[in-house]
Amino acid sequence: MIATVNPATGEVVRRFEPLNDREIEDKLACADRAYQSYRRTGFADRARWLTRAAEILEADRDRLGRLMTLEMGKPITAARAEAAKCALACRYYVEHGERLLADETVDMGGGRACIKYQPIGAVLAIMPWNFPFWQVFRFAAPALMAGNVGLLKHASNVPQCALEIETVIRQAGFPSDVFQTLLIGSSQVERVINDPRVKAVTLTGSEPAGMQVASQAGRQIKKTVLELGGSDPFIVTPNADLDRAVRTAVEARSINNGQSCIAAKRFIVDARIAPEFERRFAAGMAALKVGDPMDDDTQLGPLSTQDMVEDLDKQVRCSVEMGARVLTGGQRSAGPGYFYPATVLTDVPVQSPAYREELFGPVAVVLKYNSIEEAIRLANDTEFGLGASAWTNDEREQRLFIDEIEAGMVFINGMVASDPRMPFGGVKRSGYGRELSAYGIREFVNVKTVRVA
Repeated sequence: MIATVNPATGEVVRRFEPLNDREIEDKLACADRAYQSYRRTGFADRARWLTRAAEILEADRDRLGRLMTLEMGKPITAARAEAAKCALACRYYVEHGERLLADETVDMGGGRACIKYQPIGAVLAIMPWNFPFWQVFRFAAPALMAGNVGLLKHASNVPQCALEIETVIRQAGFPSDVFQTLLIGSSQVERVINDPRVKAVTLTGSEPAGMQVASQAGRQIKKTVLELGGSDPFIVTPNADLDRAVRTAVEARSINNGQSCIAAKRFIVDARIAPEFERRFAAGMAALKVGDPMDDDTQLGPLSTQDMVEDLDKQVRCSVEMGARVLTGGQRSAGPGYFYPATVLTDVPVQSPAYREELFGPVAVVLKYNSIEEAIRLANDTEFGLGASAWTNDEREQRLFIDEIEAGMVFINGMVASDPRMPFGGVKRSGYGRELSAYGIREFVNVKTVRVA
């Protein structure tokens, strides 16, 4: 079902019919025609349109934020900030896009040689619901600046966000059909990937979705970028500023109602300070204000769907049955809406779901260590490798964490966050490829070698 369902109430607000085969064909044809002319536009024109998109996002962030909150339940203050962050990404590529894709001269000892970065065509973006605007714009801004065109298959529970993004890009002045939303179900995605007019695919989502898309695209020999799950460690040493570490831990676990791939999920704490950390952390999580996500004071809203609540509750209950201890929360919320309380688990068995699986909701796991080497081992004892945060003021420990943690991003004394200036992505089962920065804009271009003798 492609529909807006208010997660705070469970009410079905609006339903949408998926595109049929003829409508999909029309959109693919339009994308191909748009690319043939758009690829010849200059950076100055693209920068002008992208600047206008940023202005629209900033000016209309309250309305856009309310739409995000309605469809997936994030607190309204975070939704407004998400719209503004999308504008930030647009402005980054306005300022730096032309330089990042400029021809590079190579000294070959005679004649002329250079490397050119040229667009490749239509890129299909398969995007998730948890950051319904930011996930799209961190793909769309560099892709459009590079001269590609975009096709968006968004999550089925945020259709109005998907359509609104297309509207923003059209209102910004981009040529017709340079960016189109495809309201289609998962079963229709393979047909789009297989179409020769689609040149590449980027996906942010679950491991099963990533495996399926990579397999389908691989059979067509098409480039993919995958940003999948994460079970990010948050290491706290006795050399850390414990007050800052605890405050950030609460924010890092509850951000976006706990539904973020880079949210800290496993809190790995030195055994000597673990009792104090647990006491403060559990108190901070319990103090979060839960309520209507449209209320500016709300800190923790509902999960996105009924299935998400049921899956998370099952993971917690199973872990507790296996021996995990609940410090706060742990009981599914009563009443309407898809709410789950802020929860902290400790003494978690190694084979339990809370230890081995990604918890996509406001549930934290506290693990204890007795040496820095054990902390690193615990941090790496996961199939994922997206982000990691480590808290210490000891330079030797900082170097060890930076060098030895298996992750695409390591933050010292700070919360893992995405920024247009830095590459974003992971290793292991968290996927491959990078978004944002110079690396993101060069993922979907033809890196062409030119030699004139």
